[in-house]
Amino acid sequence: MARVKIEEIVEHLSSEMKSAMRAALANTAPDADVDANALYRAFVRAVGRKCSTWEQVPNSYVDD
Repeated sequence: MARVKIEEIVEHLSSEMKSAMRAALANTAPDADVDANALYRAFVRAVGRKCSTWEQVPNSYVDD
């Protein structure tokens, strides 16, 4: 199995992740008044708490 730094991946893809989070929020709670940037920052912190620095993923999920 390969190992990845999950927080680094999330932060590297922050623009795409924020956009996806905004779209998901709009689809699931269209009337919610939520600061998407604050939600994203909370998500990144939660990833840091719930995941190890290095997470193992199947080799088939990694290509270099």
